[in-house]
Amino acid sequence: QVQLDESGGGLVQAGDSMRLSCRLSGRTFSNYGMGWFRQAPGKEREFVAAIASTGDSSYYADSVKGRFTISRDNAENTAYLQMDSLEPTDSGVYYCAADYAPRGLPHTVVIKLADSWDYWGKGSQLTVSS
Repeated sequence: QVQLDESGGGLVQAGDSMRLSCRLSGRTFSNYGMGWFRQAPGKEREFVAAIASTGDSSYYADSVKGRFTISRDNAENTAYLQMDSLEPTDSGVYYCAADYAPRGLPHTVVIKLADSWDYWGKGSQLTVSS
């Protein structure tokens, strides 16, 4: 069974940076596309970023393009989300997600849907103060 363990998060100020990590165990990491979603209080879970199993393609929500970078280290079974120039609107619980996709991620329309992902981490709280 796939298990996703997240680390990172906390309280930062606007303009700061933060890196989230997500380690996958239980299956072969390099067979899984990885993604990040976030959920603010009272709002639906929204797509942030995704990266293909080989790391050769990545996708971002418009709201984080140019500020966030998703990456992965298949030797360490870990995906990362580097977040720079953080804004208060980036606050929320960040969830790591995995999708069995050894041949590449589905269409971008699909990967933005939380229901299309197979496994989820427990979430990490990020609060950005102004």
